[in-house]
Amino acid sequence: MYNMQNNYQSNPILDKLPEHLRQFIKPQNYEDYSAIDQAVWRYVMRKNVDYLGKVAHASYLDGLQKTGISINNIPNMYGMNRILEEIGWAAVAVDGFIPPSAFMEFQAYNVLVIASDIRQLENIEYTPAPDIIHEGAGHAPIIANPEYAEYLRRFGEIGCKAISSKKDYELYEAVRHLSIIKEAPNTPEDEIKKAENLIENLQKNMGEPSEMALIRNLHWWTVEYGLIGTVENPKIYGAGLLSSIGESAWCMTNEVKKIPYSKIAAHTSFDITKPQPQLFVTPDFSFLSQVLEEFANTMALRTGGLIGVQKLIDAAEIGTIELSTGLQISGNYISVLENNGTPIFFQTAGPTALSYRNQELIGQGINQHLHGFGSPIGKLKGINIAIEDMSPRDLKAYNIFEGEIISLEFEGDITVKGKIITGTRNLQGEIILITLKNCIVTHLGKVLFNSEEELYNMAIGEKIVSAFNGPADLSSFDRITHEVKTTTHKIKKTAKQLKLEDLYQQIRDFREGKNKTVSRNKVFKEIQENYPKDWLLPLEIYELAIKSNTIEFAASIAAHLENIKLDNPRIGHLIDNGITLVQDQTKSKKA
Repeated sequence: MYNMQNNYQSNPILDKLPEHLRQFIKPQNYEDYSAIDQAVWRYVMRKNVDYLGKVAHASYLDGLQKTGISINNIPNMYGMNRILEEIGWAAVAVDGFIPPSAFMEFQAYNVLVIASDIRQLENIEYTPAPDIIHEGAGHAPIIANPEYAEYLRRFGEIGCKAISSKKDYELYEAVRHLSIIKEAPNTPEDEIKKAENLIENLQKNMGEPSEMALIRNLHWWTVEYGLIGTVENPKIYGAGLLSSIGESAWCMTNEVKKIPYSKIAAHTSFDITKPQPQLFVTPDFSFLSQVLEEFANTMALRTGGLIGVQKLIDAAEIGTIELSTGLQISGNYISVLENNGTPIFFQTAGPTALSYRNQELIGQGINQHLHGFGSPIGKLKGINIAIEDMSPRDLKAYNIFEGEIISLEFEGDITVKGKIITGTRNLQGEIILITLKNCIVTHLGKVLFNSEEELYNMAIGEKIVSAFNGPADLSSFDRITHEVKTTTHKIKKTAKQLKLEDLYQQIRDFREGKNKTVSRNKVFKEIQENYPKDWLLPLEIYELAIKSNTIEFAASIAAHLENIKLDNPRIGHLIDNGITLVQDQTKSKKA
């Protein structure tokens, strides 16, 4: 079924995506890929498959077939999805980098995020911008491996709960901007340098790394730039390496240090603009999940406490704490009071929702708590048993029941006075909320909350057992707020560029048998006269000449390519690699 609102082909996996993730999806617009784009894809894939067959994990080549990734054609997202659905995954197109938490949350839903743009010919070896070569040819094939696919899903599930800092978002915007201008043609060098300097300055002044920063490091050194096997004989599985014809070869040399993978990778930063000086090697895919769980044990998601609330305050975004009763409070946290390192009162500002087991409690949504929510937590002073553990008889003994006017003194000198109206229990029968009327909450004489007719909902819980990014119930808040400050550049093509695309298309049509009347000699002469710097189309014509055994024609093309190498030594190895690939494939067919 085609989703008109979001411009993508839906399926049962994509149907499960929440609305706040659908806002990032964009149509692929397959017809926008030019014949040059297709040639770039074909060159990279032919080179990669030839080389990666020797150095990539066995799952890569198997996965190319299983996921429907063609060597000759940029993958169509709709076709990919039909095949990915068989292994329980799907893919969507997005515009470049999206926020890390959203990227990981897509993974939690078994959805691969693919930046549908493709790198320019000038950046054929590597681009900092996510593109369909990196995402489609790098990420997609490996997820055909069930163990790795589960790691990806679990990583997304845990990663999207990681708490960010304000500086994380600044860095995300800066990296996104750099990736866009680096990929855009004719961007002045001083503008690129300025953007690189901004990222460098931000990275130097990030302060204590947030959970999101640390888990992004883990993602980088595994999903993007991971090696597998032994330090002495590693294989490639990271998408950044699988999709880079330059780094996939360089990373196998002794120039790149190989380190056994461990949790230390979370504290190893990276520079997206440069080749990586060291890489981590995991013995197998299951070990990735082991390290992920070790890291998750250090997150506020599993530790909660005062530090967890403080992380949410620093993040200044919607986050959730979960109390020992299972009550979850989602909102923007602004303050916490503590006593001997233990939180005794928390406060949110603005819309807040209360949930239990990730489902909003009836009557406890943002309309009820539009201006924030605050509550004491912990034990009552002088009473060993926590309120949540009290039996009906205990509650009666301490006058905690409907209709009673009470004064509850909590450890840490928080006092709650008011008339109890009702209580809300969880499935285990524990009290998780007490609703009071004419209530006043104080701390050492300072009023924290005061109401007359307004009802006050007091959260019940001895401890904060978890704190994490985002709301407990995804439907509690309107999160359709994504505003892209920078979008990927759409090139306004000149008549000369359009003519070059047409020449590429003619050769493509000839190779695919769609038009055998095309004169390859005529196209080559026009390239020589009007596009003397273009090397990829002559290389494609050379391939056809070798295949048809027109040796003299092939020799003239090879001579032309040699002249291009003299004028531009930087691309000499690309031309040499292309020629070698054609010759090797011709020999193997003869053999």
